[in-house]
Amino acid sequence: MAGIAAAHALHEASFQVVVLESRDRIGGRVHTNYSFGFPVDLGASWLHGVSKENPLAPLISRLGLPLYRTSGDNSVLYDHDLESYALFDMDGHQVPQELVTKVGEAFECILKETDKVRKEHSEDMSISRAFSIVFERRPELRLEGLAHKVLQWYLCRMEGWFASDADTISLKSWDQEELLPGGHGLMVRGYLPVINTLAKGLDIRLSHRVTKIMRRYNGVKVTVEDGTTFVADAVIIAVPLGVLKAKSIMFEPRLPEWKEAAIDDLGVGIENKIVLHFDKVFWPNVEFLGVVAETTYDCSYFLNLHKATGHSVLVYMPAGQLARDIEKMSDEAAADFAFMQLRKILPEASAPIQYLVSRWGTDINTLGSYSFDAVGKPHDLYERLRIPVDNLFFAGEATSMSYPGSIHGAFSTGQMAAEDCRMRVLERYGELDLFQPVMGEEASLSVPLLISRL
Repeated sequence: MAGIAAAHALHEASFQVVVLESRDRIGGRVHTNYSFGFPVDLGASWLHGVSKENPLAPLISRLGLPLYRTSGDNSVLYDHDLESYALFDMDGHQVPQELVTKVGEAFECILKETDKVRKEHSEDMSISRAFSIVFERRPELRLEGLAHKVLQWYLCRMEGWFASDADTISLKSWDQEELLPGGHGLMVRGYLPVINTLAKGLDIRLSHRVTKIMRRYNGVKVTVEDGTTFVADAVIIAVPLGVLKAKSIMFEPRLPEWKEAAIDDLGVGIENKIVLHFDKVFWPNVEFLGVVAETTYDCSYFLNLHKATGHSVLVYMPAGQLARDIEKMSDEAAADFAFMQLRKILPEASAPIQYLVSRWGTDINTLGSYSFDAVGKPHDLYERLRIPVDNLFFAGEATSMSYPGSIHGAFSTGQMAAEDCRMRVLERYGELDLFQPVMGEEASLSVPLLISRL
């Protein structure tokens, strides 16, 4: 999304742009799959903030794409309204709704207490450590039995939001992102139409995995896997944080230390989707089915797409360590595992007729789902990752200080990088000779080149 948004903005400003895309498809972590005969998003699927304040809203609305609002609440903790949950224990008994609500209030209360812990400690700590301190101080907030399991489920949902386990999420920074008004909306027809619209008319080279970026005094030289080189005045790097962390792109000269530190210190989490397609609906008419358990690792949740799209589909969404462990299984074993979780709460469940499995953690084009604030690291790392280095510009959800981990965050950083890039090229060349080739030996391409694994 960031790469395509940047390329679109530069193309609209009459710049010559080439997009180098490492996959054989565009979209990156937007991946709408049509193999069931209808769209299913294996990556991004929500618009967080269904309102005119959201930079993507005008485009979505112009395209006439329907959104199914899953929550009117803008909280980090609930991308679904509580009334639309059905939680079950491991024996298949539904948790009474009043207990779900009561534990939800207790969870909020515990979070308020962790805020006091945050103010008292200059050193950062993990959310799970902060919870332990709260329970030591206020033992009456400890929950037992079924209530304890429901609390674990709330924590499990929080881990899903950050795509990481509670013992890795920063107490200091977990609530620093800006939440737009309007609640959360699910893209009923998938996100791909948005990507396709922005990509219209662009020169996109698929299966061009970049291996090297060389800065020179008068331009940039980019090498792809098969040895082909591209030369440009500037480059926008919109690859996922996981790929930057893996150092699969060599920078020459090396990126400055502060930039390398930002790449190393930002957290990157994993959340996957195992999509189960059934021949009929046999589950309650709620948006979310949850399994409560003793630990967050054993809790799980299923998104009911039938409510939003009319198709008999449930999406199992593991995050953190559980997602990593499931990625070690084959697709068939992963789908079986998800179905087993479902059978715990709905023993009469019929087997799925089709399934899809995402693997964002091991996919070499992503190596993670999205960024999060790691313990002990400053929140301004997102901004440090965004700041340009000479004529290298950076975009993507992990460069968004206000909206990390979100599609509108990725979109707005793409636009920002395009504007920074445009200004730099104009300052350097003036408007008149903008389209003169920059370098003698490989002058077939001029301003500016864009690299996207997103």
